[in-house]
Amino acid sequence: MSNFQSQADVEALIYQQTKAIRNKDIAGATANYKADVILFDVVGPLQHQGAVSVKQRLKEWFSTLKADEPISFETVNLTVSADNDIAFSYGINHINALLKNDGKLNMYWRETLCWQKVEERWQIVLAHSSVPFDANTGMASTGLKPFSSGVS
Repeated sequence: MSNFQSQADVEALIYQQTKAIRNKDIAGATANYKADVILFDVVGPLQHQGAVSVKQRLKEWFSTLKADEPISFETVNLTVSADNDIAFSYGINHINALLKNDGKLNMYWRETLCWQKVEERWQIVLAHSSVPFDANTGMASTGLKPFSSGVS
């Protein structure tokens, strides 16, 4: 398989995952995670391990959102690099959704995914999400947005 085909395959999986998140489909959103995946999320603890933990974390996240309201979710500035059996992707995720407490969640965060082809199937072996922080306050900088002509 060519590297271009591997890259296209990983991109397609990311877009399927994005669609599943928009639909609050936990099974679809976690279908690409390897059973023993490591997850570094934007919220504690420092590390989650295993696809079951990823599903639980997603369930908790979705439970904070209004059930009957759509989620706007996208990955901007997506980059994928792939070889025959190892790939990585990174981009800026954006969510715009209503919270159960009538608040609004409209934020961007960075995500890097490490992929491995296992038995002819691409799987996420490491997922790392983060937001920058303000060194003066120690607070997360969740209000940052990418520029239209590039990323800040």
